[in-house]
Amino acid sequence: MLKLMIILFFLPSLSQSTQENQTSNGKDCAPLSNPELKSLQPSLEIEIGQNVTLSCLCTNGALPINYTFFRNQSLLSIITMKDRNPALHNLTINSASDLGEYKCKAENRNVNSSKYSTGLTFTFLDPVSKPVLSATTSYVKMGQNVTLFCHSENGSFPIDYMFFQGNRSISRRIPVSEKAKAVLNITINSPSDLGNYKCKAKNKISNHIKYSSSLNFTLAEENDPSYLLCIFLGLLFLLVVIAIALLIPFWILPWCKARKLKSAGSSRSFVSTEKATGSENYVTYTEIEYAKSEEMEYANVLITGKEDNRKVNIRADTTIVYSEIIRRDEMQAEPRHSPE
Repeated sequence: MLKLMIILFFLPSLSQSTQENQTSNGKDCAPLSNPELKSLQPSLEIEIGQNVTLSCLCTNGALPINYTFFRNQSLLSIITMKDRNPALHNLTINSASDLGEYKCKAENRNVNSSKYSTGLTFTFLDPVSKPVLSATTSYVKMGQNVTLFCHSENGSFPIDYMFFQGNRSISRRIPVSEKAKAVLNITINSPSDLGNYKCKAKNKISNHIKYSSSLNFTLAEENDPSYLLCIFLGLLFLLVVIAIALLIPFWILPWCKARKLKSAGSSRSFVSTEKATGSENYVTYTEIEYAKSEEMEYANVLITGKEDNRKVNIRADTTIVYSEIIRRDEMQAEPRHSPE
């Protein structure tokens, strides 16, 4: 009776072991399947310097199985497994060249069979750069609405932005999945709302957060006396320039022309002076003419009623006593005077 109870106790375990052996023998007899390559990290997005573990497993095929790891067809390692556990390959992503396509090959040399896995490629996580905080205006009035913009030029998407005033958060997390700016609208209600705004940028890279520089607003005074004075002086200067421009053709030029004509009319005169000797032989008339093309003054000297055709520069001749000043274009129209 005791032996029968022992047999009944071990009978389920013996049945289970028999099934496992049959399953194992079935896998060993089945043809080699395509291996499955995967990363033990939760995501294929990695950063520079991160350690990665690759796993390659073939579910069917006779043991032992040789697993070979490749990157862009370059051999990395060969691992022989005598059980159904996956082969593991550890690597470190040190540069962009480590982001190539990875594959593994399962090979059973007893039956001369080999299979390749599908490719696996990592994505590089680019850290965010220092964000730039800007606004629609830097001069504000009380009650004015202002829009803040925050943008990081570099960084893998999505990027999360947050806005701060001092150490206080004034917005929720704003995710941006493309090359765009995070936007926040605020209202300036008091002087305490004027300054020390910042924004924060962060993506999937852990412990990598960047803050922008501070931004402050300036309160614009509505009635600034200096501003009004500058406007008044500018308008006054403009009026003076316009007045001068109008006076030149209508008053200054006519006045200059009238003065020139008056000076030309008064320059024609006769002056007679007799020397102390009283002799007519020493009476001299001088006719002054103006050359049109020159400014030199010339004189025809008449001595005792007789014309001397010599022309004398009146500015250099100091012996002339009587002179008659006329213009060249009037000489033929007017008779010449002779001494009595």
